[in-house]
Amino acid sequence: MNISRRHLLGAVAAGSAGLVAPRAFAAVRSGDQPALLPRAMAAFDSHASHIRHRDVMGLVDFGQSSGSPRFHIVDVGNGRVLATHLVAHGRGSDPANTGWVRSFSNRPGSNASSRGCFLTGNAYYGKHGRSRRLHGLDAENSNAASRAIVIHSADYVSRNMARMQGRIGRSLGCFTVPNRDIGEVLAQLGEGRLLFAWK
Repeated sequence: MNISRRHLLGAVAAGSAGLVAPRAFAAVRSGDQPALLPRAMAAFDSHASHIRHRDVMGLVDFGQSSGSPRFHIVDVGNGRVLATHLVAHGRGSDPANTGWVRSFSNRPGSNASSRGCFLTGNAYYGKHGRSRRLHGLDAENSNAASRAIVIHSADYVSRNMARMQGRIGRSLGCFTVPNRDIGEVLAQLGEGRLLFAWK
């Protein structure tokens, strides 16, 4: 029953995303990149037993430049984008600092981004201030917790930098957002929710 209902919600979300939030999803669906909402909903289904809260999820389109807002907070029930943010990718995924993800890695010490499904963990205060732990649910990101891949903020991610340089700074694999956005991101994407990242 849950699986059928979830598939139904996925179909509704996929069908309504273009109607409800066309501007926000234009970047997600542009060019040759996959339409990430249906893919994210399929991933949501496959990991449903791990996801305690099914109201919202995070969706990161690493097929977009780091200078573009590519971290979407999505209402699972109707596919509506609630908020969109800049987010950094790892140095190891973009060694030439072009602003584009070239590769992914799950290897410790790679300083690269990983793709796949992450379960949001507890919030804490660390060296980057307010942060949220992440647990990898797929083989491609199974080392997320041991690599300390988290959501945090930093001053190398900002709208001014994106406007001036066409890209933002790089992380060590973490999902790093602007300092001004971290409170909203942590509040909306609370513990026990899905974060899906893909290219």
